[in-house]
Formats: sequence, structure tokens, C-alpha cells
Amino acid sequence: FLCGSDKHGVPITITADKEGVSPQVIVDRYHSANKAAFERFGMSFDNYSRTSLPLHHETAREFFTDFHARGILNEKQEQQFFDPKAQKFLPDRYVEGICPVCGNPDARGDQCEKCGTYLNPLQLKSPRSKISGGTPEVRETSHWYFPLGDYQARLEAYIREKSAAEPWKENVLNYCRGWFSAGLQDRAVTRDLDWGVKIPLEGYQNKVLYVWFDAVLGYISSAKEWAERRGAPDEWRRYWLSPETKYVAFIGKDNIVFHCIVFPAMLMAWNDTHDGHYVLPDNVPANEFLNFEGQKFSKSRGWGIDVAEFLSRYPADPLRYYLGMTLPESHDSDFFWKEFQAKNNNELADIYGNFVNRTLAFCERTFGNAVPARGALGPLDEAMLAALRETPATAAGLFEQYRFRDAITGVMNLARTANKYFNDSEPWKTAKSDRVRCGTTINICLQATRALAILMAPVTPFSSARLWGMLQLPGTVEEQPWNSAAELLLPEAHLLGKAEILFTKIEDKTIEAEL
Repeated sequence: FLCGSDKHGVPITITADKEGVSPQVIVDRYHSANKAAFERFGMSFDNYSRTSLPLHHETAREFFTDFHARGILNEKQEQQFFDPKAQKFLPDRYVEGICPVCGNPDARGDQCEKCGTYLNPLQLKSPRSKISGGTPEVRETSHWYFPLGDYQARLEAYIREKSAAEPWKENVLNYCRGWFSAGLQDRAVTRDLDWGVKIPLEGYQNKVLYVWFDAVLGYISSAKEWAERRGAPDEWRRYWLSPETKYVAFIGKDNIVFHCIVFPAMLMAWNDTHDGHYVLPDNVPANEFLNFEGQKFSKSRGWGIDVAEFLSRYPADPLRYYLGMTLPESHDSDFFWKEFQAKNNNELADIYGNFVNRTLAFCERTFGNAVPARGALGPLDEAMLAALRETPATAAGLFEQYRFRDAITGVMNLARTANKYFNDSEPWKTAKSDRVRCGTTINICLQATRALAILMAPVTPFSSARLWGMLQLPGTVEEQPWNSAAELLLPEAHLLGKAEILFTKIEDKTIEAEL
């Protein structure tokens, strides 16, 4: 499970210019902050890398050098804005001006944030340099281009083949079809910047690789870093260069073009003349955008909430659960504070947490905190055990299809079923009238709490770990085989730990303060 920080985007150099520091200071700060936030959030990457590593620069240069030597890349003369005061060519985001489509006076050179139109900086009206504030000049420069159009037929065939073998999301396929119908064009591989992967060619000292070209190669260099940390530097090849590998890319929709079209084309170009063939993505289950209270997240407008700030006020699990249940799987969705509160209070606390607490507390009061024996089964018991047997396989199938919302709903429905089973079995009555029947009910409820700890672990890992501790079971909950959730593995007379509240309710006044 590989990820990392993409370090060479123009926003980084812009931030560094504003603060009067080097880009390295900025990327070090944010890499550490992002890595810490992921850890607090419960994201367990096998390797979280960074594209500023020498290992990554070597990998990116290797691809560029190979493509250049084989004549794949084309050099083109083009016009670009130049700041005469700063004596620098200006990459797209270093230019602002009036949007030619909607008239927004602060449109960026790559895109207007107001109307969403993708732009070429030369399209802006009244352009101004973000470095000096002055009016830039148009001058000629040269850049190397990758001939993306040469790979269109192969890319279309690749996506047809992969999506036939395993269904792809319709939103991803539609996005790719849009690019194909417009016709793939040559794409610049270099840009005029000081910050980034330097071009390994004489006479091109002031050019670096365009971030789109080097960033996707970060998955390869991250695998190399992982292998080196394990003391087996060639181990990365067993994944990247093996036809047995299933490669899945989890991304947002703005990255579909890079992961479904650009990166596969680069890998095809490499594979054409090398013995070791890189695998292409088997699936790219991209999500749409998550908005915040009805509007797009925007750092520049201060609209949204920082993950680290959020986690300083709330546990990670309720956020993980809410995001899982509101994932923009096929269309944009929203984070709403009141919905977050409702999911925490009405589902995690009132359904899942309530079932766990009442089961453990009842066992402590009535059976001395030891798992009671399971006697003869009645219709209610059989129905509950059937739900226990079916849920792990059903949820696993949905997870494998990247239908996370449906999978989580299925697991939460098991908690609902367990709560109803507890109510319908009325153990508070049978404790007095039929202790064997009462013991059977509580045994099955305890088996369900063990199952829920396993099945909710991908979604609420910290709570599952706490519940595993309450059940006083050996090992960790993550180590348990998924399908063991369907089995009745809590032994009779096993002593349980102290019951604790699994989820705390969030009060109205807390949410009102957030709003």
C-alpha cells in the first residue's frame, strides 16, 4: 500500500516565495504534517514516500533519458510569459489575470477557480506576474513533449480489456471517453523552473520535469524505497514487473487522466523496448469530489477544515465512518457538520456502541463476566447466526468491488440485527425464568461483538482495537482472518475485560460552535 508527498507542484514554490524561504522548507513542513495526520487518522501505508528523494529523482530521470534517447520526445518552440523584472519564465500558476470566460479578475494561469475553466496563461486578459506584480512579456522558449496521441489506440484497447475483466466505475470510463473523443494531444514534459527534477541534458540547466511526469513515477520510487528499507533492494520488481500483480489506484477524479491515460502511456512506452514490463492499473476506482457544507473546499478562501485540527477535537473513527458513509463514489457529496453528528450519535453510539455496551454489561452483571454456555437454539438464535455467517462474505464482496458505502452499511446492519435480537430475546426476563436460554442469548451476542470488532476494523480501527481489548482476546484484531468473523470462536467460560463506552455522543452546542 504505497503513497507519498508530491513535492514539485508550482503552489509549493509560490508559498516559498511568499514566506521568503526555500521550497525545501515548505515540503519538509507539509510532508511531516501530512504523514503525522495520516498516522493519527489510522492510515497504515506500507511506505509513505516523497518525490524529493534522490531515489525518486534518479527514477524520473531514468524514464526521461530513456524516452529522449529513443526519440520518443519532441522538442517544440512555444510562447510563454516572461517576467522581465524577475528575469524568469512564468509557469502557469505564476500568472493571474481576468478569466476570458466569466470575467473573474483573479483567475489562475491554469484554471479559473470561479467557473472551473481550464486555461492557458496566454488566454488571460490583463495578465500579471505573481513574482513582481508587473505585466509579463510573451517570449519564445522550448520544451520537450510526450506524444500522448501516439498511444491513444492502445490506451483505448487497454481500458476496454481491463474494464471487461473487472467492471470499472462509469464516472471513470466516461472521463476517459471524453479525453479520447477530443483526441489525445502532445503533452509538455518540461517546464521553466528552478525547483524539481533537473533535466539531464546539456544546455537545459534551467528546466525541470513537469510535475505530472515525475509525480506518477513516485509510485515506482516509493516501492523502491520500501524494498531498500526491508534490506531487499530488488523486491520492488516482484510487484511492479510481475504479470501476477493486481495494481489498483485509489484517487480523486481530477487525477483520472494521469492514472488512466498518461501514466499507462508512459509505462507502455517503457515496456516497448525493455525486458522488464511494468504492470498497468487493473482498476482505478476514482471518487468524485467531497464538498464542505455545500461549497468546494478552498484553501485560498479558508473554506474547509484541516485534518490535524479536526483530529485535535474529535477521535478519528467517527470521521472515518462518516467519510465512508458519504463517499462521493459516483457523484460529488458533502461533509455537513450535522450529518457527521447524526452518524456518530445515531449509528455508531446508538446502534453499534449500544449493542456492545449492553451485551458486555449484561454479561458482567449476570454471568460474572464469563462467556455463558450456548444451549439449544430457537428460531431467533438461528436467524441471528445466519446473519453472522452471511455478513463477512457479503461485505468482502462489496469491498472488492470498491462499493465501500454499501459494505459499511451491510456491517452496520449486522449491528442493527444484533440489537433487535437482544431486544426480541429479552434476556432480562429469561435471566430469572430460564437461565440456560438467557446464556444462549448472551453467548450469541458476544460472538456478534467479536464479529463486529473484525468487520468494523477497516472503518473504525481504533474502536475495534479497544473492543478486542474488552473481549480479552489474544493477538490484534487486524491479525484475525476476515472470514473468522462468521465463526463462533469465543469459548465458553472465557473471562472478559471491563466494558467501556465505545463511542461518545457529540452535543448540539459543540456542532453549533463548529457552524
